[in-house]
Amino acid sequence: MPLTQDAQRTELHKTIWSIADDLRGSVDGWDFKQYVIGTLFYRFISENLTDYLNEQEGDGFDYATLPDEEAENGREETVNERGLFILPSELFANVRRDALAGKHDEDLNEVLERVFKNIEASAAGTDSEDDLKGLFADFDVNSAKLGNTVLERNKKLKILLDKIGSMDLGSRYQDNRIDAFGDAYEFLMNMYASNAGKSGGEFFTPQYVSTLLTKIALAGRTSVNKVYDPCCGSGSLLLNTAKQIGAANVREGFFGQEINLTTYNLCRINMFLHDMNFDHFSIKLGDTLKDPRHWDDEPFEMIVSNPPYSIKWEGKNNPLNINDPRFSPAGVLAPASKADLAFTMHMLSWLSADGTAAIVEFPGVLYRGGAEGKIRTYLVQNNFVDTVIQLPPNLFYGTTIATCIIVLKKSKKTSDVLFIDASKEFVHVGNLNNLSDENIERIYRTHMDREEVQYFSKLVSNDDIVTNDANLSVSSYVEQEDTREKIDIKELSAQIEQIVAREDKLRRAIDAIVADLEA
Repeated sequence: MPLTQDAQRTELHKTIWSIADDLRGSVDGWDFKQYVIGTLFYRFISENLTDYLNEQEGDGFDYATLPDEEAENGREETVNERGLFILPSELFANVRRDALAGKHDEDLNEVLERVFKNIEASAAGTDSEDDLKGLFADFDVNSAKLGNTVLERNKKLKILLDKIGSMDLGSRYQDNRIDAFGDAYEFLMNMYASNAGKSGGEFFTPQYVSTLLTKIALAGRTSVNKVYDPCCGSGSLLLNTAKQIGAANVREGFFGQEINLTTYNLCRINMFLHDMNFDHFSIKLGDTLKDPRHWDDEPFEMIVSNPPYSIKWEGKNNPLNINDPRFSPAGVLAPASKADLAFTMHMLSWLSADGTAAIVEFPGVLYRGGAEGKIRTYLVQNNFVDTVIQLPPNLFYGTTIATCIIVLKKSKKTSDVLFIDASKEFVHVGNLNNLSDENIERIYRTHMDREEVQYFSKLVSNDDIVTNDANLSVSSYVEQEDTREKIDIKELSAQIEQIVAREDKLRRAIDAIVADLEA
């Protein structure tokens, strides 16, 4: 009987902790996560390919037992259909079997290095080349962190292969294992991000925040043409869209760009781990503000993003920026020390006429003056700002700051902005605040209905906002509930009079007693 998804998830998490115990003292943090994810990925693509070929051939065919020479005959066709090719002898199951039999005690590192290079090389010159290139770059089989000698390193590598291979994820690839692999990835990201300090939140958006953002950006649609994240990190926002409406309902695919090489590789691995075929996503490496890589793909019907907070960019130091069609409409550039609104203008530029963008913003973006105030004025006057949502504090790993969400649209039917104060919409879990399903639904439903709720949401005209220096801070418009105890002044005065009268009576009684004693 196949394991339930929860049972698979428990099995996965137990295995990951077991590996962490086995590798403790040599591999930790980011490096540990890389080895586990790399091994998971190797198992995933091996079993994915094996199951696909077995189904194609039928009649009890088992690709894993096929001689390499015979398998070569189908290389070209397999690469065209699946984006990669793995020889039977280089499949995860076979390499693990041989390692456990002691065949690779002295050269397992060399075997894995060769296998990884061959997998990447199989896509050379094909449409999937960019998607496969460098995916195993961070899996350093010769790192001293695995051990000081080759034998020590190979022992650690054997542990990785054995533990990952022993996980019971179902008897076949189709038995819900995609969710299990994806969950393992997210579990590892949580493990790392929660200890990563400030940088953790820059590449990983917690699942509950991803869910809220994608629900808002979907705007009730059950399908979209393309979804885009210019700062995609590990890809959690893109993949949450697939989770909510199904990958097939994102008709033209998933598009993202990431500046960090390691995180860029992780995002592509994450796509494969969630069974996203190579021809249905385009993840690019580079600086989105300086070198955007999807000019030929914009505009996008749906944009979701959690860009890095208040990082530096070239700004006016590069004279080309003021003429860039993404930034020039506002007539001013975001400060060189704070790129937040540069990302916002980029996303607005690439948003389709009927699209929606949901962006996590640093709170200072909402009220700071100078160039940022002028950009906000442009956004409000042109009726691009749909909703501003104040989130609770302590939602993201590495920062307790209460962030916000700005929702942009180009084809609004009204000339006002909905402000939602969701600062108290959270449940406390461990050291962080989370958004429960009920919290998410209340925020989302209020946004969709554009409903005014006392102490929670308020509609404000664009003109009034511009008059207020284009201040978009939620607290400036949503009245705060006075939770202080209400006092009845008349009743209080009566009580004070009674107390004073009683004190006067007691004082006279005491004076009488003293007078008797002195007599």
